[in-house]
This record gives sequence, C-alpha cells and structure tokens, in this order.
Amino acid sequence: MINVAVKYTVKPDFSETNRKNIELFLESFRELDYTKFRYQVFVEEDGLTFYHHSAYANEEIQKQLLAMPRFLEFQSQRDENLEDKPEIKALKFQGSAGSFDNIFGNFDAPEI
Repeated sequence: MINVAVKYTVKPDFSETNRKNIELFLESFRELDYTKFRYQVFVEEDGLTFYHHSAYANEEIQKQLLAMPRFLEFQSQRDENLEDKPEIKALKFQGSAGSFDNIFGNFDAPEI
C-alpha cells in the first residue's frame, strides 16, 4: 500500500477556487474503482491550509488518479497560488481504529 500526505497553504484570494477544484477532481475520482484507493482532503480553520491524504493499493491506481485531467488542472492552478512549497511525505501505515465508512458511505463526513 502507498500512503502520501500533502500539506500546503494557498493565497487568500484563491481559497474558494481551490475548494471548487478539489470537488471537481474528487467527483472524477468517484467514478473509479474506489476499492483500490482512498483520497481525503482536510482544511484548517484558517481556510487556507489544506491537507490531502491518499492511500493506494498499488502504483497503477496511484498513477491513474494522478494523471486524471481534473486532478492535473487542480495541481496546475494550485501551484500558481501557493504561499510556499507544499510538504509531501510518504507514510508507512501503522494502524487504525474506528470507521466512518458505514456511516458516511463515500467517506464524506459532515462538517462539525
């Protein structure tokens, strides 16, 4: 399994566009075999700092997702509107407990 975490901060005037672009690429991801990956996006209370966590069953599905046109467009626009370089880390899975899968279906938790 491949796990990647990305953290970045966008310029204030780009935050809303970034959110819309995220929804667009997530929409296209939902059309794929979601049993082979999990992609989650979080945002800090500042509305500018985003965290993407992705888990892939293998390199093939990772490459497929990262090559999708909507994702590439998201990356291009985001990269032009960053406050600083994104932090990208490969992670080793340690473990987990609990699950929102049955409650939220496609992993979309409600805003609390």
